[in-house]
Amino acid sequence: MNVGSMIQFTTRMDANTPMDRIEINYRALLAVAVVLNSQREMHSLWEAITAEITKVVPWARATVTLYDQEADGFKFYVIATTVANVVLQRDAVIPRIGSGMGWAYDHKTLHIRPDLKRVQVFPEDKLYVQEGLGRIINLPLLVGDKCLGILNIGSIESGVPDPGDLEFLTQVAMQIAYAIDHVQAYEQIDRLRNQLAKENVYLIEELKLTKNSGSLVGKSPAFLNVLALAREVAPSPMTVLIMGETGTGKELIAQAIHDWSPRHRKPLVRVNCAAFPAGLVESELFGHERGAFTGADRAREGRFELADGGTLFLDEIGEMPLETQAKLLRVLQDGMVDRLGGKQPVPVDVRVIAATNSDLTAAVKHGTFRADLYYRLNVFPLGLPPLRDRLEDISLLARHFLEHYSVKFNRPCRDIDLESLERLVHYPWPGNIRELENVIERALILSHEPVLRINEHILGTQVSSFKASPPSDLNELERRHILQTLTLTDWHIEGPDGAAARLGLPPSTLRSRMKQFGMKRPPTS
Repeated sequence: MNVGSMIQFTTRMDANTPMDRIEINYRALLAVAVVLNSQREMHSLWEAITAEITKVVPWARATVTLYDQEADGFKFYVIATTVANVVLQRDAVIPRIGSGMGWAYDHKTLHIRPDLKRVQVFPEDKLYVQEGLGRIINLPLLVGDKCLGILNIGSIESGVPDPGDLEFLTQVAMQIAYAIDHVQAYEQIDRLRNQLAKENVYLIEELKLTKNSGSLVGKSPAFLNVLALAREVAPSPMTVLIMGETGTGKELIAQAIHDWSPRHRKPLVRVNCAAFPAGLVESELFGHERGAFTGADRAREGRFELADGGTLFLDEIGEMPLETQAKLLRVLQDGMVDRLGGKQPVPVDVRVIAATNSDLTAAVKHGTFRADLYYRLNVFPLGLPPLRDRLEDISLLARHFLEHYSVKFNRPCRDIDLESLERLVHYPWPGNIRELENVIERALILSHEPVLRINEHILGTQVSSFKASPPSDLNELERRHILQTLTLTDWHIEGPDGAAARLGLPPSTLRSRMKQFGMKRPPTS
């Protein structure tokens, strides 16, 4: 039978409806409105709708469905029924196309099949008959011009329903629709509030990180090359793998790449993969649903969802457990996050920057790091030079930290004496820039003079098992010695305090050696 044979009603209050019945319906409707509009959480709203429908609707089956755009159908969220044989269960999905619910949804008006046992218009009508129903009413849940879903009312008896009952059901459907709309809006605001609060925490952490921007100070060729590569890759969505020893400023380079990228208005979310126990890494990265594990009393977004539209910085990626690596690979490939305990993947748009101070190729050989993940991360490798290979930058960095901490500690120091600078240049810096910062901070705390002096004792307190590798040959030893001297003399070659005099060489010989080693004075900022 075609849709033209369907019976439709214009909802109106019948003139013959007894006044006492109108008053009863009015009071029931007012009670429904009060209860439903006091809800602020979807789970409690469904429970309230179920309870109120049971009170005010004397039919055998009453359900609320919401339209799911992805499925292009209707999913059940409330089922109140007195029938013994429930065929359409909560996990059923009614398609929009070709169904009675779809007709009411598309036309935004109620639809009635008054005699199901004799006339079955839509495929789901056969299922209603199996439940023993004789009549079904579909009422659209309208908020303005938007239809959220369907209020579906079934009864055992057949026949055309009373116009007064239809008017009452239409008003109930309206209250349900507005209650759902309000709760959805409230939950969206709550989600945004929570996300902003979490973003604020991360942004505060990142602000602290960016304030300490010492490792972005420098003019050595090795450092300027890193900055040039970072600027080149920043505008692209490409995954970046930053490699370097501890303390070389990997997180700050990641921040710079983010700041120079189109994603700079969104947060850079930082995750230290070594900071969480193996059992918590997945929850921290991918999030979890309520009840996913003991103590999960509410759903929680992971760092990937928090970084949606922005950048996720995975520090110490080599420490990530193997089982988590497999899930990370899936996110990088498909852009989909699976929450712990979740049934549907969550799409995310995240640019990943990873960092490590370990040899990932060796980890792949030993089976502690997935080869497929390594190649997925190693799209654009960026190696940071250790501080001992940035001799030209040591004095710049030292003075930068001096300026910062002299203000912080209210010290009169404004410069570092030449002997101390020479000591800093010759020190191997196993802890790199972070260690240099600690040395300046420690020396400044102990100093009350206008010129900062750093003695062997302060450098000797830097406990480390690091042993600087000796130069491979005499040429390398000579190159380092010349570079250290040029750095200490600010690249002045001639004069009594120039590098040539310090090295005991004629200026022409020094220039020849510099040309031989490819040394050029770094550009001045």
